Amino acid sequence: MSSIRIEITDIVKAGTDCIVNAANSGLQGGSGVCGAIFRAAGWDEMQRACDAIGRCATGSAAITPAFRIDAKYVVHAVGPIWRGGGSGEPEQLYGCYRASLELAGEHGCRSIAFPLISSGVYGYPKREAWEIALRACRDFLKNAPEHEMDILFAVLDEAVLRMGRQELEKQS
Repeated sequence: MSSIRIEITDIVKAGTDCIVNAANSGLQGGSGVCGAIFRAAGWDEMQRACDAIGRCATGSAAITPAFRIDAKYVVHAVGPIWRGGGSGEPEQLYGCYRASLELAGEHGCRSIAFPLISSGVYGYPKREAWEIALRACRDFLKNAPEHEMDILFAVLDEAVLRMGRQELEKQS
C-alpha cells in the first residue's frame, strides 16, 4: 500500500529505490542537497551521467543511476527559483514532483525519497512548498494506482518536519 511520510534523515541514506536531487537546469553538481548526492554517488560518475542528458527544463526531471548510493536511481528534479509566485512557480514545482514520480514508476521503483524541492537556495516559501509537494504526491497516488509508491520526505530540520506534518494532516 502506498504511503507518504516525513522524517528527519539524510536523503542519501534513505534506503529507498530512488532518491530525488534538487537539481539545476544544467544538471551540474552544486551545493546543498545536490552536492551531498553528487558526493555520495561519486561526483565524476554522476556528472558524466548528467552531462550525457544535457539540460532539463524547470518543472521537469531526468533520471540517472545512483552509482555508489544505496538506491537504484537518482531523479534530478528541477524546481523553480522563487520570484514571488506570479511567474509560474507553483505549476513548475508541482510539475517537477509529478515528473519525478512518473519517472520512478516507469523504472519500477516502489519507494522514493524527496527533499523539499526549491525551498533552500531557490527561496520557495516552505509552507507553500509543502502544500504543493504533498498535493502533487497525493494526486499521483490517486491518479496512478498502478504505481504503488512509498514516498518519504527527508528533511534535516525539526521546524520543517513539523510544518510538513501539519500540512500532511491538513490534506488528509
